[in-house]
Amino acid sequence: MRRSIPDTPALPQALYRADQVRALDRTAIEDHGIPGIELMNRAGSAAYALLGTRWPEFKRLTVLAGLGNNGGDGYAIARLARADGVAVTLLQIGDIARVGGDAALALVAYREAGGPIEPFNALPEHPGVVVDALFGTGLDRPVTGPWAAAIAAVNASGAPVLAIDIPSGLQSDTGAVLGVGVHAAATISFIGLKQGLFTGAGPDHCGAIHFSDLGVPALVYAAQTPAACRTDWSRESVRLQPRRRAANKGDFGHVLIIGGAPGMSGAARLAGEAALRAGAGRVTVATHPDHAALLNLTRPELMVRPVADLEALDALIECATVIAIGPGLGRAAWGRGLWERVRLCGKPLVVDADALNLLAESPSTNPDWVLTPHPGEAGRLLGCSTAAVGADRFQAALEIQRRYGGVVVLKGAGTLIQGEPQGPTVVCTDGNPGMATAGAGDVLIGVIAVLLGQGRALGLDARQAAGLGVCLHAAAGDRAALGGERGLIASDILAALRPVANRLAERPFEVGED
Repeated sequence: MRRSIPDTPALPQALYRADQVRALDRTAIEDHGIPGIELMNRAGSAAYALLGTRWPEFKRLTVLAGLGNNGGDGYAIARLARADGVAVTLLQIGDIARVGGDAALALVAYREAGGPIEPFNALPEHPGVVVDALFGTGLDRPVTGPWAAAIAAVNASGAPVLAIDIPSGLQSDTGAVLGVGVHAAATISFIGLKQGLFTGAGPDHCGAIHFSDLGVPALVYAAQTPAACRTDWSRESVRLQPRRRAANKGDFGHVLIIGGAPGMSGAARLAGEAALRAGAGRVTVATHPDHAALLNLTRPELMVRPVADLEALDALIECATVIAIGPGLGRAAWGRGLWERVRLCGKPLVVDADALNLLAESPSTNPDWVLTPHPGEAGRLLGCSTAAVGADRFQAALEIQRRYGGVVVLKGAGTLIQGEPQGPTVVCTDGNPGMATAGAGDVLIGVIAVLLGQGRALGLDARQAAGLGVCLHAAAGDRAALGGERGLIASDILAALRPVANRLAERPFEVGED
């Protein structure tokens, strides 16, 4: 009878590196007496149950097995499927004589059940659902040879793919692809969630992520402090409590946005309105005199001030609760002068765009700022290429924090928030590709600035305020994407901020409804 699981449990928050998951495995085996082959069989059962849930009508299964424990999980899945009457093709990649340990026991069990094995030459013409059991978390070099050919064939087939533990070719600690990687429809991860599943190329390759702890005791996790943790708006939104009835605008902070060189006024305008929509009491935009008179024509709630000299800026800094600098700032004399005055002003700062580029030219540290680089800006801060940042986003965020202080928000798929080096990296799992659009980052800094300024009232430190802002922005992007990701613009995210921040339903509440 086809196995199934009725519901997918919520994913854990804790994320681990590969060496930590291997340590968890050893603890379960050595200290709690669970044989490795038993864990492998449990993994096979969990994966096969997920196959029945996601593709309940599947009748054919093609399993690609590697040489390690990941391949052992594949043998266990194939054995269960054959016992259920599914037509199974098991394709072995690599010399089967090299299969050892618990994987060899799973291979023997599959053969004793009458399961045939074929060397990989090509996928069947009709592969059904493909199970990717080639590589696990031990992969540490680019995929080549027949393994690369197998992955390319899987991706070209168009067949739905279930990846076992991690899509083959994806580096589990970094979320980078080592040469070529499987694009899965779903991934089921075991014992501990791997941090690389959730950032960089991970979300693009994993599909829907599922998890099974394989029934190991909770004590197994006691010796390992998670390397990172995942969060999303459903978890973070509880930090925004209802406002007091007697509140006034002074209770919600005065955000100063600094930016908008000639020809780039839109960035400062977006950041300013985002701060209003995220709940600031007042927002002032300090911008270039050439367009200051025009900037708030369509949003009169913004207070816009022309800044021609540093003396004019000083008065605005004095009144601000928090300052966001960078949107459309430019790197000409006007922008440089504003940056040099602001960087040492003593107020909490959110630093983005050209302010980050200026910081990279003349590095300094500040415990009271939030830096919000995209990968290109991160590379300039670190003196390396964008590709090097993408090769290990976790390390890049940590190194920027060590060099520059404060809190780092490394934007991208699976945005990372890094506070003190001793604390875990936080990964936001909300957001979508439609948000890869001009101005989305300007909206983000306005949101973060508001929450950084309200941090004391909300009981949040800077890292928590930044994480809350990232998740609010991402959730607004997801709401905006309900109309489609292609063609989504930053103003669509702006429009979604207010209902998301207030946790309003998609259908507006109507008078007279219960």
